[in-house]
Amino acid sequence: MDAFFAAVEQLDHPEWRGRPVIVGGPSSGRGVVSAASYEARRYGVRSAMASARAERLCPEAIWARPRFERYREMSDAVLAILEQFTPHVQPVSIDEAYLDVTAGKHASADPVAVAEEVQSRVEALGITCSIGVASSKTVAKIASDHLKPNGLVVVYPGDEAAFLAPMSCGALPGIGPKTAAALASRGIRTLGELAALDEGTAAAVLGTHGPELVMRASGIDSRRVRRNPPAKSVSNERTFAEDLRSREEVERALESLCERVARRIRRKGISGRTVTLKLRFSDFTTRTVQQTMPQPTHGAEEILSATLEMLSDVWRPGVGLRLLGVGVSGFEERGQQLELLEESREEEDDGRRRRLTAGLDAVRERFGDDAVKRGREVAGDSSGKEEKDSEKPGSS
Repeated sequence: MDAFFAAVEQLDHPEWRGRPVIVGGPSSGRGVVSAASYEARRYGVRSAMASARAERLCPEAIWARPRFERYREMSDAVLAILEQFTPHVQPVSIDEAYLDVTAGKHASADPVAVAEEVQSRVEALGITCSIGVASSKTVAKIASDHLKPNGLVVVYPGDEAAFLAPMSCGALPGIGPKTAAALASRGIRTLGELAALDEGTAAAVLGTHGPELVMRASGIDSRRVRRNPPAKSVSNERTFAEDLRSREEVERALESLCERVARRIRRKGISGRTVTLKLRFSDFTTRTVQQTMPQPTHGAEEILSATLEMLSDVWRPGVGLRLLGVGVSGFEERGQQLELLEESREEEDDGRRRRLTAGLDAVRERFGDDAVKRGREVAGDSSGKEEKDSEKPGSS
């Protein structure tokens, strides 16, 4: 997707179109840029940049707080389009995916025609995407970045090495600034020069992954497009503009995090046994603790209860916290409790809670996370800077 978060904000605010838009935390404190529109990028604003610096570079920018539920909604709409063309769709982030559209095998149309139709249907949503069509993941990924925004680059079989050769080493996924600098110090600045390395030199310069990177620099990449495995953990974390020090502030923040995690678990129709609490202190040290419950749960109250119990063991009021995170893992399919003709009072209360929770979930799904809040959440709404959701495959 092209400048995805910022593009969604411009879609929802037509008066912002054509103007520099920055999505991120406030410049006062520890805010960072989550996304910048292409108008803002002309001023040098980039993702992960400190908000204070972005504000200096582009003082006339429009700032928007992240709305992750809205971005997920649009992401789901795009994925629904992709799945109309092939069952082989592998999302790699909220705004990026691989598709296998091998003609006659996974798709009925020519791959280039599929790419053009995908772009047309995404554009009908009010946003744009850039697509790379190639015989491997590596080349398709690099091609998708080549003519942004709204670009379509096709690299035909046999042309991969020539397409990659003049590009800088940093264009290859897996090579960051430090690795690129190390290669440059040895006179290796382009992917063509990297592809020319022998296996021994590649291992000496780049370590155990060196030979693989050399192969990918020449366009050889045998990785298949695979559907991601079901999430093994669901988590949400939040960094604060100012350190939290009081028990009330911390409990309020944890309550909000537990609500979000529980809602996402319920959406998946699963329950989890293991609750994880993550704390980052003022000195940047991080502590992570876990608790396994006797029964799996998808309820925010149960998750919060376990979280507060762990909190008392690892934190004392007055000690500054700059980040809090809550996660749940150890998932099981959630069974539906059968309604009995005569319920005990406890079962009646449980039924009411379930119906209330389902109603609140429905309201939030339709109108966003902020549509309904607990009183404690409203009181502490101004303290957050950056929020991060994650779903991780494998062990948590």
